[in-house]
Amino acid sequence: MGFILSEMQLKTPAFENCGQIPQKYTGYGQDVSPPLEWTNVPEGTRSFSIICHDPDAPLVLPGTYGFVHWVLYNIPGSVSSLPEGTQNYTKGINDANNEGYNGPKPPAGHGVHHYFWWLLALNEELNLEPGLTQWKLLERVEPYIIGLNRIMGIYEK
Repeated sequence: MGFILSEMQLKTPAFENCGQIPQKYTGYGQDVSPPLEWTNVPEGTRSFSIICHDPDAPLVLPGTYGFVHWVLYNIPGSVSSLPEGTQNYTKGINDANNEGYNGPKPPAGHGVHHYFWWLLALNEELNLEPGLTQWKLLERVEPYIIGLNRIMGIYEK
């Protein structure tokens, strides 16, 4: 399956889609992940993965762009929400080179950054090992994606 948006819906009670991310969820605040909720999951979903990415970040590494803030996976297909600051499930490596959530923290004066939280529904439980980067995760899950969608929030320092 290609990366085509599905009927699945992802939202957060923390901010409106395309709205301002509260400082609490940024590197300038408490740096905790926002609560997430999803509905209209595709039939046959057995697990989920989540990625948070800022394509506006002034970081270009070989084969990538922007800044990956969060990689989380091995979320069971029976789950339909994550609480604020979740520490559950398998953590990947973000572009700060650590595991877990690393909230938005754009450089002062760099303008508005757009943060995309992607939810991927998979038709398999892959039981992937900890520490995958966004690109390694996508390489491993791509054949199993049966649905995806995202929300976007903005933040500026």
